Amino acid sequence: MFDGNFRASVDRRTAPVGRALSRAGISPDLLTVIGIVFSVGAGVAVGYGALYLGFGLLLLGAVPDLLDGPVAKASQISSSRGAFFDSFADRVSDLAILGGLAIYFLSIHDELFAVLSFFAYGFASLISYQRAKAESLGLSGKGGVMERAERVLLLLVGLLVHPLLRLVLLLLLLGSMVTVIQRFVSIWRQASRRPDRVAALARITNLRRVNRRRRVRSRASLQRFLPGTGRPTFARRNSSGRKRA
Repeated sequence: MFDGNFRASVDRRTAPVGRALSRAGISPDLLTVIGIVFSVGAGVAVGYGALYLGFGLLLLGAVPDLLDGPVAKASQISSSRGAFFDSFADRVSDLAILGGLAIYFLSIHDELFAVLSFFAYGFASLISYQRAKAESLGLSGKGGVMERAERVLLLLVGLLVHPLLRLVLLLLLLGSMVTVIQRFVSIWRQASRRPDRVAALARITNLRRVNRRRRVRSRASLQRFLPGTGRPTFARRNSSGRKRA
């Protein structure tokens, strides 16, 4: 939802900051590492029950996550490696925060919400997997009511206002479940409207295999001809009429 409605606007507003950081020599990978450190720290703080500290660290971790894209564009060093690293960092952040919540709920003997925290992480990971798999097939896997930005915002509210933490976790879990369904339906429809890529690749592979066999047979049939002339190769005879060895 955030990517579809607000991403372009946010990118325009953060572009000047990205250019300034790029001129200062700060790389996108460095920002991603900083975001991981803050997110893991937030998860540890939440696990120990320091929810306000967890809120502050999670907020600090969200800032580099917001700026690494604009810095990459300003530096003109966008790459597949950077995209992979950024996605990996997001999964680490989800695991740290939701795992920290599970530990926190266990520490206050609330086993139900500890289990729900792990379910929330599972659905968050499934959302990410759907997008990654769809894009690997040439489809779009974006969209849904509970993308990463929405999850972070909800968690920030829950950590800041403690009485709402359980409600926030329930909303996050339900929203993630709805998003999984939304993305599944969207990807399914896209795949149904286009030829099966796997079948197309199989046909291309078979065609290449057939062409390769034809080339091998052609080379085998031409081995008895002189290179470059296309004429048959005959053994030369010496002056006595005998074939030379």
